[in-house]
Order: sequence, then structure tokens, then C-alpha cells
Amino acid sequence: MTFKIRHFLFSILKFQKMNTSETRNLCSLHQHQQCRGITKVRLKWVKNRSLDHIIDTETDLKAACLLKDAIKRSPTGFLTEKSVADWQKHLGLTVPVLRFLRRYPTLFHEFPHARYASLPCFKLTDTALLLDSQEQSIHQSCENDTVERLCRVLMMMKTRTVSLQSLYPLKWDLGLPDTFEKILVPKYPDHFKFVKAINGLASLRLAEWREEITESALERSNERSRLSDEYRQFKRGQTVLAFPMTFPRGYGAQKKVKAWMEEFQKLPYISPYEDSRKIDPNSDLMEKRVVGVLHEMLSLTIHKKTKRNYLRSLREELNLPHKFTRIFTRYPGIFYLSLKCKTTTVALKEGYRRGKLVDPHPLARLREKFYQVMRTGLLYRSKGVNLIPQQEILLDNNMEDETGLEDSEVEEIETDEECCEDEVSEMDEGSDEQ
Repeated sequence: MTFKIRHFLFSILKFQKMNTSETRNLCSLHQHQQCRGITKVRLKWVKNRSLDHIIDTETDLKAACLLKDAIKRSPTGFLTEKSVADWQKHLGLTVPVLRFLRRYPTLFHEFPHARYASLPCFKLTDTALLLDSQEQSIHQSCENDTVERLCRVLMMMKTRTVSLQSLYPLKWDLGLPDTFEKILVPKYPDHFKFVKAINGLASLRLAEWREEITESALERSNERSRLSDEYRQFKRGQTVLAFPMTFPRGYGAQKKVKAWMEEFQKLPYISPYEDSRKIDPNSDLMEKRVVGVLHEMLSLTIHKKTKRNYLRSLREELNLPHKFTRIFTRYPGIFYLSLKCKTTTVALKEGYRRGKLVDPHPLARLREKFYQVMRTGLLYRSKGVNLIPQQEILLDNNMEDETGLEDSEVEEIETDEECCEDEVSEMDEGSDEQ
């Protein structure tokens, strides 16, 4: 006890010796940190039926695409039931892989093994091969865009390096070719090089910094918008960029939330491509920088969403705090956190409008056609016939109107399935992540 009293008195004497300037700086810092009290507002997680529906359907779409690529890579040109028996978790499915393959006869043709008649095998149908050829054409025509997207990902990393182990799960979300490390990276030695990280993992490193692509998605969208005067003021340092926000019903009228968002938007915008190691990790400025990094990462994905664990594997390289995933529930006007399909998916809300992508990539349009072929096979699989003519697949109509939800049903709806930020964190921590 005597030691504690002595230490307390010593602290008082030390504080009294500080000059007026130092005291003022300390108070200013204290006031700045006090504004974090606004961010302590407890927000309720509100279910978004529209985004949940998209995530639900695209989980099956992604699994079908990954199986299609696996069949293509197979030396035999087919996969057996035994070879895919343990893939359910890897594919993010809630049903056994065999049942999933049999759901979609328009994509996967089942036949008995040549030696073991009781062993089911699956190869791609002519329709699936036609869709795959279209996908390869898109990869070729959009190769420059793909290279730029991969460069941007590496430029956000602290060491401009990311392990292939962390990059592989993101390749579908980023629109990378299936074997990008073999067919894409070697073509651009001026942009990429393979290295071995300190931990021994094979990694991809940015060969040279590209200053011409350091503008973030938020900066580019503001530059293209009608608010050109505001963007010019931002470039001169006279104003800050604001994140687009769409709140669930009821949030906009809350004074505390409105005041919090106004204070947040007034903070300086830090580009995700700038070095952030000198920023106080406990400051509001760092929190806004984290929001900017996550916003940029999701903007680089084809469907403006990805799984939370994929981002977590990049946490250290992106210089994110340990509990950065709480940002998703703390800023429901920017992000949406979904717990569908026994996993945790985060989506960028501004990327969607009335249940559809605002600016769909050509690859996203093709995947819509892919899903419609799947849906046809699911509806008519008992007849065992392919009801989709090849000439219809070659058209670019994409059948966009059949999304499974009418426009009137994709509005953000507040439901009874609500929980606070901390409760969502506990829920998704316990979920079966892929």
C-alpha cells in the first residue's frame, strides 16, 4: 500500500512539472480520445433479406464453379464420389457433395465407373463446357483489369507480399483464373514475382510500385460523381471524403447514430495504399483507416462480398487490429454481416441496389447465366433432360429478371432477428467458418 501511495504522489509531482504547452497537448489528446465514446453506441444487427438471399444462392453457385474447375483439372476428365467425399466443408456446402452434384444434371453428367459399376462418376455436360469456354474468353479480354486488381491487393499489404495460401481462397471472389499462378503471374514479371516468406510459405510479391493505380474505389467514385467540386476541394485538402451509407429502417432517426456518423465522416480520409504504421492504433483516425481498407478490399471483389475468415488471414499484412471484424457490425450503413450457410460473409452495401449488383463485372454476368443453368437443372432434374438450348446460352440476355426475389421484396427490412454487436461477434465466432 505504501508503495502505491508513493507512486501516486510521484505521478502528481511529475504532472505539475509539465509546462503549459505539454498540458494543453495532453488535454487535446484526451478530448480526441473521448470522441470514441460516440462509437460505443450499441447498434442492433438487422437482417437484410435481400443480401441474405444473394449470399445463399451464390454459395451454391461458387461450389458448382469450383467443382467445374476441379473436373477440368482432373487428368481423367471426371471426378468420382470417393474423391469428393471430404469436400463439403471446403466448398461451403450444407449438404453432401454427392447430393449436390446430382441436383444439377445440366452441369454434371453422372455415369458409372468403368471398373467399379457401383462407384458414381461425374463429368461436365456440353452446356457446362460451353459456359466454361465463355469464362475463359472473359478472362482473356479482362486480363488487364485482373492484373490491376491483383496489384492493388498487393499494394495494400504492409510488405507488398501475400502468401498463396491466403490468396487461393480469394481467387473466385477476386475473379482470378483457376490456375492464375501458372497462366497469369508468369506473363507479368514486371508486376509480380514469387518469393518464399520468412515462415517458409510460397508467396506472391509486388515487383514494382504502381503509382498510377493508387486511387481507391472511394476516390474514383467521387471523382466520377456529379460532386466534382467537392472532390477538387478534397484534393486541395479543404474537405474530406464521405463513405456512402444506407441504414436499415429506424437507424436514420436515431440522434446518437446520426451524431456519431457525422463525427466519423469529418475525420480525414486515409487511402488504403498509404503507410499507416505511424497512426495511433487506438485512435479514431485508425478506425476510419480500417473502414477504408475493408471498403477497398470488398470493392475489389467481383460480387462486392467475401467471407470474413478470408480477410482475417490477411489481418497482419493489412495492418488491421486483432478484433477488426467488429467494424462490420459497428458500421451497418457501410457493411452487412451475414450468418447464412453456417458461415460469416461480409458485403459492401453500396455495391448492391434492389437485390442486384450496381456495376456488374462481365464475369458476374456470366455467373448469372451459370446460375440459371443450375436452376433449370434443379427444377427439371427428375426428367433427366437438358432444357437449355446452346444458342440461348450464347446470348447475353443473362435472364436478369429471375433473381428469386421481386423488387418489392428486396428492401431492407427490420425483423425480430436482432442482436447487439457483441452478440453477433459471439455468434459468428462460433460458426463453422470455411
